[in-house]
Amino acid sequence: MNSGKRLLRWASGIMIVLGSGHLFLLALTAWQDITGWVRRGMWAAVPLALGDGGAVQTVESLQNKVTFWGGPGSFAVPLILLGCLTWHLAGRGVAVPAGIGWGVAAWCALGGVLLVPSPFFAGVVAGALIIVAARKKDLHPAVHAGTS
Repeated sequence: MNSGKRLLRWASGIMIVLGSGHLFLLALTAWQDITGWVRRGMWAAVPLALGDGGAVQTVESLQNKVTFWGGPGSFAVPLILLGCLTWHLAGRGVAVPAGIGWGVAAWCALGGVLLVPSPFFAGVVAGALIIVAARKKDLHPAVHAGTS
């Protein structure tokens, strides 16, 4: 396995673990809210209230919204999908653009600063690994072209 592929596999593993861990911890801490969605229907997760904008929200409805936006509506699902895509592309030998790595690193650095303490900073490592893998991938054709 070449080093670029190994770096991308590590980056994807970090992203998958971060996203899955986030959803797992949410399931442990807010299990009653999640089972309430199943009991009342998935539309009960964040009910749409267009009519009365000045209505007083209950603690239960606010907790319900926090659980939704902290779980399925959070960064966790897209992060898992990005990790799976990165894993798949690494297996095919396709380089993930460095811009994706920069975006993940910047987003996770900002999230880590705003939400301390948090494992957001591990996402910076994943972003850096993507950047390094993209740079290594860019260097290989130039090196091989110069030696032929």
